[in-house]
Amino acid sequence: MLAALIPRLRVLLVTFWVGSAWTIGYVVAPLLFATLTDRAQAGTLAGLFFKAEAWISLICGASLLAIIWTQRVHSTRILQIKLVSGMLLCTVLGYFGLQPYMAELRAIAAQSGGIMNDAMRSRFGMLHGAASVIYLIQSVLAVGLVLKSK
Repeated sequence: MLAALIPRLRVLLVTFWVGSAWTIGYVVAPLLFATLTDRAQAGTLAGLFFKAEAWISLICGASLLAIIWTQRVHSTRILQIKLVSGMLLCTVLGYFGLQPYMAELRAIAAQSGGIMNDAMRSRFGMLHGAASVIYLIQSVLAVGLVLKSK
């Protein structure tokens, strides 16, 4: 009975992980910036959502790796391991790698009245751009994972 539930659990984890990532990255964050007049507040709220998504990614990714690893007969097993590992790497690089530097710049700006100088704004833009590219790569990997999860 448990063996029959494992593939369904795998599909549910993929659905939850990918759905939450796409919703936060491509619906919630843009809506925050489109509706809130205070960009700093929108950024703070988006940061909280992305923090939750990073932890969802780690939990779902680790759980999926464990499930996929045990399903030795599954035809797309190696590809799924690569896709999940790639998505986890994107999470680690984007959230745990770049985000602390972005948060540091926001904290420095907050201490000086919420204003970034040109150098800080340029660095923040570069970090944000890199994080956006990493998120896009993770999203493309997620398409592959969804298509290979049956």
